[in-house]
Amino acid sequence: MPQEAQMKNSRKGWLSKRLKITLIFLLVLGLLLVGFSTYTVRQSFPQESGTIQLPELKAEVTVQRDKWGIPHIYAANSHDLFMVQGYIHAQDRFWQMDFWRHIGSGRLSEMFGSSQVDTDKYLRTMGWARVAQQEIQEINAEMKAYLEAYADGVNAYLAEHQGSALSLEYSVLKFLNPGYKPEPWQILHSLTWGKVMAYDLGRNFESEIERAILLKTLTPNQVEELFPPYPQDLPVILPELQQRTGEAEEERDNHVEALLNSPDVLPAIESITKPMMALEQLIGPTGIGIGSNNWVISGQRTATGKPILANDPHLGVQIPSIWYEVGLHCTPKSSECPYNVSGFSFAGMIGVIIGHSDRIAWGVTNVQSDVMDLYIEKINPNNPNQYEVNGKWVDMQLVQETIQVAGSQPIVQTVRYTRHGPILSDVSPNLKQFQPSQPLKIPQNYAVALRWTALAPSKLAYAIPQINRAQNWQEFRTAASNYDVPSQNLVYADIDGNIGYQMPGKFPIRAQGDGRYPVPG
Repeated sequence: MPQEAQMKNSRKGWLSKRLKITLIFLLVLGLLLVGFSTYTVRQSFPQESGTIQLPELKAEVTVQRDKWGIPHIYAANSHDLFMVQGYIHAQDRFWQMDFWRHIGSGRLSEMFGSSQVDTDKYLRTMGWARVAQQEIQEINAEMKAYLEAYADGVNAYLAEHQGSALSLEYSVLKFLNPGYKPEPWQILHSLTWGKVMAYDLGRNFESEIERAILLKTLTPNQVEELFPPYPQDLPVILPELQQRTGEAEEERDNHVEALLNSPDVLPAIESITKPMMALEQLIGPTGIGIGSNNWVISGQRTATGKPILANDPHLGVQIPSIWYEVGLHCTPKSSECPYNVSGFSFAGMIGVIIGHSDRIAWGVTNVQSDVMDLYIEKINPNNPNQYEVNGKWVDMQLVQETIQVAGSQPIVQTVRYTRHGPILSDVSPNLKQFQPSQPLKIPQNYAVALRWTALAPSKLAYAIPQINRAQNWQEFRTAASNYDVPSQNLVYADIDGNIGYQMPGKFPIRAQGDGRYPVPG
């Protein structure tokens, strides 16, 4: 064989061998990457069989997941029932819980850095965490014990899981914020959940802003055509509280229109929209397609002779879902542990929000009540921390907030309060247009404050376990009376064939106006 042919064959063999080695290497590398990725993803999956030791439990608790993966918790006492609910929520949804508690307390910058500073300022201005702290001071012993048990369950899971073992999202967060470590769960974090939901289900002040802006180019009658009020000739729940006469409405419209024509007022109102829209990106939109409906019919109209109840809350789509299905069962059911209920909970809060027990069923949908009012406050031109009340300058309440920012220095924010509530226009991005070389010797003549039922202590947390253990219509109504913020439509049915409807909630009784437009402070 010629030497040239031998060299070609030798080179061919070498290339073939090199190619095989390369392919084997890539295959092994690919398998290792797949294995590592699978391990990283699966290590945060919940344990679904075997035994878990929790020293804080008073007795043995059984958790059974059905064929759909829905956990049913069986416990001998209330402490263990709610503790294990906290543990199970953390197993399946801790990233969601962690994210929502940072929204509730205005602490998103701690997780995601300076990109969330403006949103945190908006949230701190509303002050949900400050209101929740007031609720903790007023909470009764039973409710406190329930919430502490729940927090103990969450923290028992956190003690054994960190990083990607807690949730896959923390592996991604490491690239943005390497030093982040979730703190222990507190009662505060469960209570701020109610504030986030109240905001998500409310936000009617958006319509006030929109109507106020439209008055710049349209007449009041034209705006009312676009946003028609409830017709006066249709039924109302409380007939004695009728709307004001047309003459009073005309006087109000003229007053509001004159105020909104002031050059400083409209920019202050418009300034609120940017942080409002930024928060909407985090908690979901409202508007078209977002609503709810429910109904209940008597057994007299069904084939079985039993009531039928249907409930369809249209909350904004989220991943994971805002709802978490669960069963809470006392074994046996007793005065100390009176729960035997299944339905949909929120990860971060005890109990079942919508569902049924062995005695009753209930549904919850949003009333979309007008419980937010904007007040245009006149500011003292010589002192930005004073506003006008009945012709006199009154000092505002000033609250210092420190926002911790991942990868940056803390930011100190001063929240200004009037008698109506916090000044939302202080978080205006428009204020950033002024450079440090241009000191603001004369402050804005007007500011916009928010008054809202959710910015006062609520008893919503009481309502949930009370409804869960209600045995009849009267107990359900008593529990529903604590369902104050957000206001909801509650439908009811029980095994005795009774049906009912209740609309609890705190509603403003206004001295002037009807809440459709911003009003003078």
